[in-house]
Amino acid sequence: MTSDEIRSLLLQLISDIAPEADPSSVADDADIREAFDLDSMDFANLVVAIHKRTGVNIPEVDYRKLFTIGGAIAYVEKALGQPDSGG
Repeated sequence: MTSDEIRSLLLQLISDIAPEADPSSVADDADIREAFDLDSMDFANLVVAIHKRTGVNIPEVDYRKLFTIGGAIAYVEKALGQPDSGG
């Protein structure tokens, strides 16, 4: 899975959780909880959805690594064994 594919998946999952949001307008370093007005349950649902779609186990201690789009992409890439695939 490339970083672009991971980004696309993340944006799709965020759109599923926050359908009123416009994920295309958010910078990679923006806090997605604030940008999309996600509460703690929404964020937990996002983590579960990422796990279901990628198979990546995300322990609660690592949740902070997923607070930005860029961080989430890097985390999933690393977990899948594909660090920094250039996208």
